[in-house]
Amino acid sequence: MKTTLIPAAVLALLLTGCTAGGDDSADTSAADTTLSVNWGGFPQTWAPGSQAMEPGVMRIPYETLLKRLPDGTIEPNLATEWTFGDGALSLTLKLRDDVVFHDGTPFDAEAVKTNIEYVKDVVGGQFGGPLKAGVKAVTVVDDTTVQIDFTRPYGTFTTLLSQRNLPMASPAAIADGSIETTPVGTSPWAYDESASIEGTMMAFNKFDDYWGDLPAMENIDLYAIPDDTAAVAAVLSGEIDVTDTESEQTSRIESSGVADWYQYPAIRNNVTFFDRATGGVFGDEKVRQAFCYALDATVYTALDPTTHAADQHFIEGEQGYNADIVGYPVDLDKAESLLAEAGSPTIETVFPAAPFNKQQVEVYAEAFNQLPGVNITVQELAPADYIATWASGQYALGIGQHGQITPQDWYGAWWSETAGNNPSKTASDELKGLAGKAFGAAGTDGAEAAWEDVMAEVTDEALTCGHVQVDQVITYNTNQVANVQQSDSVWEPNLIDYWAVTPAGQ
Repeated sequence: MKTTLIPAAVLALLLTGCTAGGDDSADTSAADTTLSVNWGGFPQTWAPGSQAMEPGVMRIPYETLLKRLPDGTIEPNLATEWTFGDGALSLTLKLRDDVVFHDGTPFDAEAVKTNIEYVKDVVGGQFGGPLKAGVKAVTVVDDTTVQIDFTRPYGTFTTLLSQRNLPMASPAAIADGSIETTPVGTSPWAYDESASIEGTMMAFNKFDDYWGDLPAMENIDLYAIPDDTAAVAAVLSGEIDVTDTESEQTSRIESSGVADWYQYPAIRNNVTFFDRATGGVFGDEKVRQAFCYALDATVYTALDPTTHAADQHFIEGEQGYNADIVGYPVDLDKAESLLAEAGSPTIETVFPAAPFNKQQVEVYAEAFNQLPGVNITVQELAPADYIATWASGQYALGIGQHGQITPQDWYGAWWSETAGNNPSKTASDELKGLAGKAFGAAGTDGAEAAWEDVMAEVTDEALTCGHVQVDQVITYNTNQVANVQQSDSVWEPNLIDYWAVTPAGQ
């Protein structure tokens, strides 16, 4: 829990990486309603829809229009009602009339319009891409009613409104640009610059004008301790309450007597080939297929018990999962044959990495470098630089998180010609044709099968491969907090259910 000693103590941990042990003497007689969490860093920007903003920090100051339960059920949040019109070519939302942003700006239909257009036209990228491709116009009907018109049927748009694509930020902060450095949302926790410590801790304190019931933890202190050993030490010593960590720390946590941990499926990542325009490093489908046949993701997943190799982006039970997809079983002979068919090109390019995925990148690069004429160099970047550039088109290929949970949004974010994360701005006629059929089948019995065909084409063209599903490990001090658990939001890393947490003993 927060005490006056936390900033200095945590700063010392940051500087020394000390490995403090547990302390059974924590005083929980006076319940503290400030939750201190560490997700390893602060976002480069607080702009809504920014791919650099992880869910664990985004869901502190911001809320979404709708909520999605793990079973796919959509529930009200800032929007209370919604109606699709014209065969899912439009969506009308009714909004709460009792919500204000942390800066006092009213939440209304104009604010929703501002946020959608900002993420769509200004932010772009992975989360703005589906908006760019799918939203034609946003119309303010009245203060509490907004209509969104689509370029094609978009029956899954309500799912998108529950994700980190579109958190609601103050239109005043968007207009003056301050939203990039100072988050202003509608949640129970408002950013308090005066109580924060630059570079060390961001304080989010109780927002008295919150529209709903307040959670048990009235305040949240967000820390940026990048080293797992130091972060776990801070939890065990009681200086912070919660942190993400790695699996190798779990034995230390279990033996402490003051902490517990759990893991949950949080991340899906894969190799993405970006430079695939005609004449690009990966412009030839046979080259991409060769790289995929050279890759054995299980070599990497065997090194980390929180990772699981997969043959496609979606998992069984999700829309988009195609049981007929077999992926690319490792086959070096076939890989070499495909390269020969492609003219035996010489391929020299840079594969970017960050500290958190360097091992995976190195394992994959080693696999690629088995191929004749291939020389892949791993370049390590600082986490912030990596997050900002890995999918920008600066590199011919990369490994990173694909957070989309519907095939429509995955296609719109990565593979369509207008996708924010398709710097080549190319898509095959086959893929575009299948996607067109899938969009046209919206609301029919054939829609699911049509999207499975799109996913099969993405695999056949080897636009991506080396799929890995990653579990997140969360640890917390049981002397200080209780009910630390996975959020209802699916496939989001560095996130707990902030609403469920209570002081220990309550």
